[in-house]
Amino acid sequence: MASVNLKKINKVFGSTHIIKDLDLEVGDGEFVVFVGPSGCGKSTLLRLIAGLESITDGEMHFANDLVNDLPPRERGVGMVFQSYALYPHMTVYENMAFGLKLAKTDKQGIEQRVMDTARILQLEELLHRKPKELSGGQRQRVAMGRAMAREPRILLFDEPLSNLDASLRVQMRNEIARLHHRLGSTMIYVTHDQVEAMTLADKIVVLRDGRIEQVGSPQTLYQQPATRFVAGFIGSPTMNFMPAELMSSHSEGCKLKAAGLGELDLPHDASTQPKGAALTLGVRPEHLSLAKAEGENSFEIVNVEYLGNEVYVYLEPKAGDTLLIHRSEAPSQWQVGQKVALVPQLDHVHLFDSQERALMLATTAAAA
Repeated sequence: MASVNLKKINKVFGSTHIIKDLDLEVGDGEFVVFVGPSGCGKSTLLRLIAGLESITDGEMHFANDLVNDLPPRERGVGMVFQSYALYPHMTVYENMAFGLKLAKTDKQGIEQRVMDTARILQLEELLHRKPKELSGGQRQRVAMGRAMAREPRILLFDEPLSNLDASLRVQMRNEIARLHHRLGSTMIYVTHDQVEAMTLADKIVVLRDGRIEQVGSPQTLYQQPATRFVAGFIGSPTMNFMPAELMSSHSEGCKLKAAGLGELDLPHDASTQPKGAALTLGVRPEHLSLAKAEGENSFEIVNVEYLGNEVYVYLEPKAGDTLLIHRSEAPSQWQVGQKVALVPQLDHVHLFDSQERALMLATTAAAA
């Protein structure tokens, strides 16, 4: 196992700057997940850590070792790719042993490592089979076993579940989580699926345009997003956003007017914002209540989705083109075409300035 320390990492392809002055620390034994939209640089960053791409500028340390110029085979990393990349003519045993043979490990050592890894991944009964005889989940476990058998200091995963169907993804998420708890290895995992990130990670790194937008635990990113981007990216369904205008600031918070909600007193510190500033109010679907419409502050229900134990109610926004979402337990009394009022839980409301930065609560700002 080893920690990973990235200092001012940059990666440039031709005239395209992919990774920009990136600093990050991954603790020994941590499970860290990189998430972000397509093109944000998450897979490139993983390949830099693996040594499959060279760093343009900056320093990378594993524990106390500078690894900038070390080739992949000398870094002590194991990598599981999106495609299983198994040799079809080899058995499961031979696939898992292949890297050890290249490293000139003795026969007894190879057998010991392969069998130990097979036990951990419950592959003992499959060692004689070839990849075509395995299910998708089994093939992915073999790919993981091939990486693990080399006993790497760091395990890297590049969207390993994206080729699996929904039920297998859930199963394999649990397998990987159990594997981390059992081994305590340092693991870095790339995914575009924020549900995978929320369920697997000790720490999530949200990337945007080659920079880190926020780093924190799943709970921190969900409850205290630092920017509107993070607030919208983390959480399913996504957070609702509504335009608002700042009316006044006071010692305990601020007063604003939001489209379709009227005037609200919020506990946020808006002292840095001028009166009349354009702000964005954010509230998650489970923190919105519906009530009978009164006056002009009403929204029309355009769709109701019944999902068994819960219901999503979609509402026409007063501004913008993205539907608002209310989530509640089933059953639901609401129907398409009804006019309703939205009642946000004020202690769960988020507020963002014109630069998309979150405004702190007044009590937090005062303490700081």
